[in-house]
Amino acid sequence: MAKPTSASTSTRASSTANQCEPPDRVVLVMQGGGALGAFQAGVYEAMHRAGIEPDWVVGTSIGAINAAIIAGNKPEHRLDRLHEFWDLVSSAATSSSMWNTFGMLNLVHNLVTVTNGIPGFFKPNPLAFMGTHNPVGITQASFYSTEPLRDTLESLVNFHRIQAKATRLTLGAVNARSGEMHYFDSREAVLTLDHVMASGALPPAFPAVMIDGEPYWDGGIYSNTPMEVVMDDNPRQDSVIFAAQLWQQEGAVPETLAQVSSRLKDIQYASRAESHTARQQQIHHLRHIVRELGRLLPAATRNTPKAKELLGWGCGTVMHVLPMQAPALAGEDHTKDIDFTPAGIRARWKAGAEYAQRHIDAAPWNDPFDPMLGIVLHK
Repeated sequence: MAKPTSASTSTRASSTANQCEPPDRVVLVMQGGGALGAFQAGVYEAMHRAGIEPDWVVGTSIGAINAAIIAGNKPEHRLDRLHEFWDLVSSAATSSSMWNTFGMLNLVHNLVTVTNGIPGFFKPNPLAFMGTHNPVGITQASFYSTEPLRDTLESLVNFHRIQAKATRLTLGAVNARSGEMHYFDSREAVLTLDHVMASGALPPAFPAVMIDGEPYWDGGIYSNTPMEVVMDDNPRQDSVIFAAQLWQQEGAVPETLAQVSSRLKDIQYASRAESHTARQQQIHHLRHIVRELGRLLPAATRNTPKAKELLGWGCGTVMHVLPMQAPALAGEDHTKDIDFTPAGIRARWKAGAEYAQRHIDAAPWNDPFDPMLGIVLHK
């Protein structure tokens, strides 16, 4: 397999030999999911502890925030900055033993979040009290203001480092006017704080963010699984993809209205991750077939301009996909994505670290695989 030339790859190459280390480009892909994003921080922690730093970080919504913190800091500072963010957003959570005794802690916490917002993240927007039909403009048409998040990210993310392309960063957002998905990529453009804010601008809670005169919302409302941007990347490159997924695509049949609401949210934001991957496996398998067919052509035919153009659709790259599925916690419901309680954050962070560590210890990218597969899925 071809090895990429990047700062993080050289760091891995110079470290002590370890069979658990991926030999190729490492990509960390993160879905949106509010408080569930603590799971992604745990996944990164396990990678970091194993000496595996991502060459490319891709995120949508809370995944974009985690991605910006990772890409916007040196490896030795990333965990501290992630802890600062998650400690801050869980700092105002209700922890009264009285409410816990009556089994109402989650209800009280959710009410506090809805009425007061989250420290360092969002706060109520006074303009929302003027009525839902008040023409305030798309950058003010929201129930909350995300100015606290802007201040938080300015203190935690070094955008000069992102713009220097030390670690590639890609953020998903949807154009509120055209309805089209757009991936802002540090390889192609200068990414700023506005791009991170746009990727996390979930309506109607949060306001749209203007970029180059166009309004953008959270990419999760269009596609919450930004893995396709990696698999469609050109030029294609051998990769190991850590895919931190926050929502349960499969689940028990709901029997109550509350369970229906929870199941609906899971299905909606899981964004057909498995079917997307299966489709990409078909496409990449065909690319390998095109390459093999090209080898069967006579040299005179293979070297014609038309043949070269067609054979350009083929490739021999291999992408190892490691789905990291956040487990459902006992007692969680459809409000789990606003569960910023310290206990909830700790539990999800711990689950992410343990899940990723098991994958790293197994090092499935070293296992034998069919050479005709372009995408190898390690469940």
